[in-house]
Amino acid sequence: MAQGYDTNPFAEEDVNPFANPGNVPPANARLSPLPHERAEYDRGVTVDIPLDNSKDLKKKEKELHAKEAELKKREQELKRREDAIARSGFVIEEKNWPAFFPVIHHDISNEIPVHLQNLQYVAFTTLLGLVGCLVWNVIAVTLAWIKGEGVTIWLLSIIYLLSGVPGAYVLWYRPLYRAMRTDSFLSFGWFFISYVFHIGFCVLAAIAPPMIFKGKSLAGILPAFDLVSGNVLVGVFYFVGFGFFTVESLISIWVIQQVYMYFRGSGKAAEMKREAARTMMSAL
Repeated sequence: MAQGYDTNPFAEEDVNPFANPGNVPPANARLSPLPHERAEYDRGVTVDIPLDNSKDLKKKEKELHAKEAELKKREQELKRREDAIARSGFVIEEKNWPAFFPVIHHDISNEIPVHLQNLQYVAFTTLLGLVGCLVWNVIAVTLAWIKGEGVTIWLLSIIYLLSGVPGAYVLWYRPLYRAMRTDSFLSFGWFFISYVFHIGFCVLAAIAPPMIFKGKSLAGILPAFDLVSGNVLVGVFYFVGFGFFTVESLISIWVIQQVYMYFRGSGKAAEMKREAARTMMSAL
């Protein structure tokens, strides 16, 4: 069994390094370089970027700077226009009323001072009341036309409706809305002039004298008495129209009184007198 371990692995062999001098390389001989090994990563590797790509980047950078300068110029121009519009008092208004089909801009709660909102709401009620009066007037006059009163009165009732509603909004309601919002005495003045005509129309419509409104084209008290004897239903419709125009007249009179009281109390009346005096002096 000991025969497998007779050789000593730690024993030194007698090797003469000078025995075969031909295998030892000379002292001045150069060693062959190690074979090139592929690196597992590219850290430190230089990437050559073509000059054409560099030129394209500079060109795009110039284009971006040019676009940025153009955007800044447009922004400054837009801001200048907005400032000019704000100084002129012109406001771009978004139509928001009625909600199902917006045709006008109307936002009392956000644009009218709190102490004037109730008065503005009542004035808006008179505008809606006028619409209701004229619509009812068309219905009553249509019945009268069917009963043989002629087509002329029906055509006139349509004219009153189509011209009265937008005319009231443009001539006196918008000036009042603008006056309440901006406290402009010129808007107040235009409102007073137009609203007096509105009240006069409502009073005359409630009476409906035949020499002014072509007989029965307005549902007033006089044609109501004339028609009730021949046709009770038509007469009742005219009496209801008389009631509508009467209530509209009374509320409108209250509105103009309240607006005038505010107008005088705020000093706008004195300002208007001074402005009128300056205008007369400059004209002379």
